[in-house]
Amino acid sequence: MAINPNCNLIAVVGGKGGVGKSVFAANFACALMTELRTQVLLVDADSKSVGDQNVIMGLKPVKTLKELSSFQGSLNSQPLNTLVTMHQSGLAYVGAVRGPEESMNISPEMLSKSLEFFSRSFKFIVVDIGNDLGPAQMAVLQDATAIMIVTTPEVLVVTQTQRLINELLSATFPKDMLQLVVNKASPTGLSPQAISNQLQLPFLGILPQDEATTMMALQKYTPFVIAAPKAPVTASYYDLTRKLTGGVLQRLKTLNRPKPAPPAAAADASGQAVANSSGMDSRTLLKIRVHNELIRTVDLKKLLIDTKNDESKEKEVREKTKREITVIIDKEAPDLVREERSKIIKEVLEEALGLGPLEDLLADPAVSEIMVNGYKKIFVERSGKVALSPVTFTSNDHLRRIIERIVTPLGRQINDSTPYVDARLKDGSRVNAVIEPLSIDGPALTIRKFKKGGITAEKYMEYGSITKNMIDFLRICVENGLNVVISGGTGSGKTSLLNMLSSYIPSNERVITVEDAAELQLQQEHVVRLETRPASMEGTNAIHIRDLIKNALRMRPDRIIVGECRDGAALDMLQAMNTGHDGSMTTTHANSPRECIARLETLSMMSGMDLPVRAIREQIAGAVNLIVQISRLSDGSRKILSITEVAGMQGDIVTLAEIFRFKETGYDKNRKIQGIFQATGTIPSFIQKLSDKGVVIPREIFSNDPAAAKAPAGGPAPGGAPTGLPKMPGPVVPPKKVG
Repeated sequence: MAINPNCNLIAVVGGKGGVGKSVFAANFACALMTELRTQVLLVDADSKSVGDQNVIMGLKPVKTLKELSSFQGSLNSQPLNTLVTMHQSGLAYVGAVRGPEESMNISPEMLSKSLEFFSRSFKFIVVDIGNDLGPAQMAVLQDATAIMIVTTPEVLVVTQTQRLINELLSATFPKDMLQLVVNKASPTGLSPQAISNQLQLPFLGILPQDEATTMMALQKYTPFVIAAPKAPVTASYYDLTRKLTGGVLQRLKTLNRPKPAPPAAAADASGQAVANSSGMDSRTLLKIRVHNELIRTVDLKKLLIDTKNDESKEKEVREKTKREITVIIDKEAPDLVREERSKIIKEVLEEALGLGPLEDLLADPAVSEIMVNGYKKIFVERSGKVALSPVTFTSNDHLRRIIERIVTPLGRQINDSTPYVDARLKDGSRVNAVIEPLSIDGPALTIRKFKKGGITAEKYMEYGSITKNMIDFLRICVENGLNVVISGGTGSGKTSLLNMLSSYIPSNERVITVEDAAELQLQQEHVVRLETRPASMEGTNAIHIRDLIKNALRMRPDRIIVGECRDGAALDMLQAMNTGHDGSMTTTHANSPRECIARLETLSMMSGMDLPVRAIREQIAGAVNLIVQISRLSDGSRKILSITEVAGMQGDIVTLAEIFRFKETGYDKNRKIQGIFQATGTIPSFIQKLSDKGVVIPREIFSNDPAAAKAPAGGPAPGGAPTGLPKMPGPVVPPKKVG
């Protein structure tokens, strides 16, 4: 709720306790009332209040803020004199609590609601909010016209006041809102000008130290502005009041009010902002001006290097930069609406230190992939569907800077000699970037978002991507050391499935993972993660997947997991599977199990080893036990389409035996694919060997019994929509006898 525009809300804060903030708030409220001959409300909203204002005013509150916050009825129906307490001077008052035995526990919403109600009856509301800025106090500041910062001429107090000012600037409050008051000024303390210079804030008023008058007023339970009208300290309060109300408040009032659109951004007949001759609207030009001034005044690159990935230092740099941006934007656009001003500060900060417009997309849990095609087009994938995002970069140079900010901390480079790069963000998200001249229309950036914790087997079943029988079968295969290849197209969910299957690896086994960009999230303790390294600027010292697989063999692995086979490393992976590293897993790009075999064969030929085709096929047949085929369907859902055994060789052909499959049956009214998971009736040849080892394998797994094999209906697929599978028809196929 907004404060009545005819009311001025003045917040009083202090950087440290003991600066006389409460005494100032009471006397300042009285000075406003007397000088302007208007009704003024004093509110105690100090979170640490023990009823100080009750003592200063000599009043017992009719209602406290704590009581107003729990009031069940409508405040509008209550007479004002039953809600506020009137002082003999005519000042209205609302206390925080009745005494030290209570604490002011009030929500920001209720406090704002109470102040909005009172703003209809009072021209001025003075709120004492203390020096501890909690959510409720920040809500008051958001509605304030001016923030009076009370300090005293002591070194420690000035230092704490600096902290408070920094905190307010970091919260994007305009610097003009901050009005400095030097209280208890004396010839022996710091001079007001020295304080102003240190805080880089002009002082609005200087209040002399006068302990005698202050003590007398406390004994009379009346602010000294009323009790001692001719005292010099009283005169200083009236002087301060005249300065504030003689134009300062009117100017500050405009900071809270919307302004008409500036002429630089004219509007067409539809009301849309029209770009100027440079092709950019006034908002973008303002951001560029602020960013350029920030670069001129602050060495951001040095600041970021100095943090050395220390989180506390990074936070400190972020706060300092935000303060600088706040000051710059108040100079560049002093009449900017506060809401728009906060947005621009946030955007410039993200462009200066973060990933610019990508920050919000990365924070959005619904976004699974971000695809940037030049600075004007950012596409995002949500629930398996790709759509154009409304956010953009300001220019291709801006996009290029963001790409460099991603890859540089990882020791990678992107330039004319190395115009493409693979990298990852701090959270593990996978990044690929390509720049000009390879990318004709400007830099292209693709981010595959990292999902913390991955997708569990239960989620796969909930999404309708697999059945319980299929999960049970895969769990048995992984636990008992079968070699698995996950096959699928780009974005089909291969890595997520590999993550899930790896959770079935026994915790006592040593696992070595090998990846281009580390994405796997194995939960076991005995895991070594290896990642490739690109070539240096001289084009040397690159470490490839093949190098890491060969090295992994010397690390006494029980299992090797390769994130993806995409070149001659496939042969090294097959040889590792064939030399006692049972239970190893990898992924590859292929659209069917048969294509997966052909793909592995082709990749093995890329190794440079002059092997006959039959020898390669024998390697594949001997190494791979299972191929799990996953696909992203046309409706955006992801499904396990097939689980297939590599049964051996028949002549020169690798033989495959499908064990489970997904069969499409049509579409529902929302054009979502419907289908059923079927067991083919084939019993894998390795089942008997596992049984001989004492592994109990329920044969019901290979049945089409609806009670056991039906995938749960409803729930979106990973990146997709509900499946709603019908009951599975067909008889139970008796198990084959393994000879």
